[in-house]
Amino acid sequence: MLHTIPDFYSFSSNKMTNINDALNSAEELLTPHTLPHVPQESRVEAVVDQWLHAIATGSQLYCNPDISSPEELKHSVVSLLKEHGLYETREKFYELVFSHLSLKPVQNPDFRFIDLFAGIGGVRLGFQQNGGACVFSSEYDRAAQKTYKDNHGELPFGDITKVNENEIPEHDILLAGFPCQPFSNAGVSARNAVGKQHGFLCDTQGTLFFDVMRVIDAKKPKVVFLENVRNLERHDQGRTFQTIKDTIKKSGYKFHYKVIDSSTVVPQRRIRCYMVAVRNDISANFSFPDFTGDPKPLRTILEKEVDDKFTISDKLWQGHINRTKRNIERGTGFTAHTADLNKPSNTLVARYGKDGKECLIPQKGKNPRLLTPKECSRLQGFPDSFVIPDAKTPAYKQFGNSVVVPVIEKIANVIRKEIL
Repeated sequence: MLHTIPDFYSFSSNKMTNINDALNSAEELLTPHTLPHVPQESRVEAVVDQWLHAIATGSQLYCNPDISSPEELKHSVVSLLKEHGLYETREKFYELVFSHLSLKPVQNPDFRFIDLFAGIGGVRLGFQQNGGACVFSSEYDRAAQKTYKDNHGELPFGDITKVNENEIPEHDILLAGFPCQPFSNAGVSARNAVGKQHGFLCDTQGTLFFDVMRVIDAKKPKVVFLENVRNLERHDQGRTFQTIKDTIKKSGYKFHYKVIDSSTVVPQRRIRCYMVAVRNDISANFSFPDFTGDPKPLRTILEKEVDDKFTISDKLWQGHINRTKRNIERGTGFTAHTADLNKPSNTLVARYGKDGKECLIPQKGKNPRLLTPKECSRLQGFPDSFVIPDAKTPAYKQFGNSVVVPVIEKIANVIRKEIL
């Protein structure tokens, strides 16, 4: 049964309990109405969350235009919430939707964006901290979806290839850390057809770039922000990157890119390729912010007390030593060493939890240890309030696959000031 709570904001000690009851009631009320709008391989919860967040931030609802226009749908949804005492003003509804989150958008955003290949929301955070509100998110990995929901209050949509681009809400900026590997020029098959039309062949993951382009061509955002690995510009002798640039330019955008080392903003030497495309009709002279300065030392993000479960075993440590010896003798391969705490760490990778060889922390009187998930979070510049998965393996994978939030935040700040 739905709860009608006409004045849940007036409670004191029980305020949060009543807000949670009201939010649950709103979710329950909207669920049957969202069903016709749920794309394949996405969950109904994603649409419910999107509708609630969009209403709270004054944004457009995700909507199947064959059923209703976004404006008509929003009017009917808000009317339904009013009928059940769950909506009085947008300001109060914003409190209802976001009061339980430490990471939330502003009530009246300066701009709106979508978050594709969202991971755990690192790119989102950088733009949200600059006054933006997310109006659509998509992430395929179920474990990353859960972390995203825990922190941002919304479950991302699933497989972007199953989402109709015309149903995605209007937005000013498209964000995408699209998978770049493996791009391939080998083989011709049906799945290569889209990539072939755009100038190169690519396998299933590679074609995801063209799903980004599908959305860009349909929605024409003012700005496109892309993040990828350092080697993207050199892949396949530069042809892959050239195709990406040419495709974006042909869609009516000015293309800018820069390879940036994060070690001046976080104590991690993470070098990535950042791309910003600005729609041709917008007169703005975009340039990337400066990232020069002294590298930050790893010791600044280490926890003071760490459980012994993070100390690597004698067997693993001896295996590192033995492989190091063999690799030094043959002049190639991995060499095990503990990190210099006065310098940035090496790049955090998704497989870090397997053996920690990229960055082992020295300890007095015992074997070195792995970084903790909290330290990995800090290496990527996430706030300490960020909710980390309980299990270590998904935590290491998710942070290793994520982005350096302060780098994104600095670039987003320039975009907001110079373009929007």
